[in-house]
Amino acid sequence: MAIKEEVYYEGGPHIGDLIFNCVLAITIVFIPITIGAIIRALWVRYRITSRRISVTGGWMGRNRTDLIYSEVTRVAVVPRGLGLWGDMAVHLKDGSRLELRAVPNFRELYNKITEHISPKAQAASRVKI
Repeated sequence: MAIKEEVYYEGGPHIGDLIFNCVLAITIVFIPITIGAIIRALWVRYRITSRRISVTGGWMGRNRTDLIYSEVTRVAVVPRGLGLWGDMAVHLKDGSRLELRAVPNFRELYNKITEHISPKAQAASRVKI
């Protein structure tokens, strides 16, 4: 029997990130950033549940990274796109970091994630967004 998980978000990066970066592509300087946004829109998928965070990405979406909340030491967020989407960095006990870029509803997801992490990690993650 499988363990029940409540899905908070399942999908790709915010579409505004792609649109914003495509508009900026009119200058040569922003072309690499636009290519990154296109690749994220095509192949990156996020799944944030009550038990874990999963990111599917890489070339044609072939890599998958899963982490459970007990491994999290800190969560940091940065608003982007007039606050419509944001970037999230999840720091882990082994010193590694998982970055989620252009996350829609990042404020609500940040609050949901911090509900499930340890009190020590919650204190380290305390920010005003």
